[in-house]
Amino acid sequence: MRPRKDDESLVDVLDVLLRDGAILRADVIVSVAEVPLVGIKLTAAIAGMETMNEYGLFEDWDAHRRKAAAGRRLYYDSAPDSEHEGVTELGVGSARDDRPGRDETD
Repeated sequence: MRPRKDDESLVDVLDVLLRDGAILRADVIVSVAEVPLVGIKLTAAIAGMETMNEYGLFEDWDAHRRKAAAGRRLYYDSAPDSEHEGVTELGVGSARDDRPGRDETD
């Protein structure tokens, strides 16, 4: 049986990694003449953010991002519309400065 290239298998692997996640743990000890000098403990996790939050990873980061987004939403909902007419979804205004009282030479 000859190996074949299957593009769908990569998509399946990514789907499983993002849905279920994977954790890699490694302990490394560097020694010279059987005398341990350096110890390294590594842990890496890969998963989708929803899966990470289910397992308690990135909870602080997620709570901070949600709080910041809610604060921005409250600020923009309570401010007059004329003040924010150039703001897009990403919070970036237009490239040209349209504020009143500004000269073209500024």
